[in-house]
Amino acid sequence: MISAGDFRKGVTFEMDGEIYTVIDFQHVKPGKGAAFVRTKIKNIKTGTTIEKSFNPNDKYPKAHIETKEMQYLYNDGDLYYFMDLETYEQIPLNKDQVEGAIKYIKENMNATIKFYNGEAFSVDPPNFVELEVVQTEPGFKGDTATGANKPAVVETGATINVPLFVNIGDVIRIDTRTGEYMERV
Repeated sequence: MISAGDFRKGVTFEMDGEIYTVIDFQHVKPGKGAAFVRTKIKNIKTGTTIEKSFNPNDKYPKAHIETKEMQYLYNDGDLYYFMDLETYEQIPLNKDQVEGAIKYIKENMNATIKFYNGEAFSVDPPNFVELEVVQTEPGFKGDTATGANKPAVVETGATINVPLFVNIGDVIRIDTRTGEYMERV
């Protein structure tokens, strides 16, 4: 059991039969009345985010989330296949489970899969990936002083804003947490 007063970012707990993870929290002690914990929590199954206030003494069962490093193999229509690196077991995940991460993962790349009660619910790409630019407007020499950006499509299909000097065929490093261009490799 975990009390609401012990909530921190990343803590997972069960409430009303659903599993939530704490995205943001704030302990509030008003001048008048009892203290409370203001949180922003995310339902890990549905992905919905809600804001809720808790009494610091409220207790909830802690949810144990298992994470596993797995290799992305291929997709077959709406199913995306990942392989466990220890047992070589393959598991199919549907588009909803991989939606945010798959635009940064190419075949044979490793990703972190999160499980609850043996069921996969989320895929996290590596924090930084290196992908090749396959489509963008041509850059012009001397166009670097303005700091302007242009859209570029990388090999996985994601569209990233890049500086004007990046061209087709360049390999760029992307921060997958923000979706931003980091540098040309």
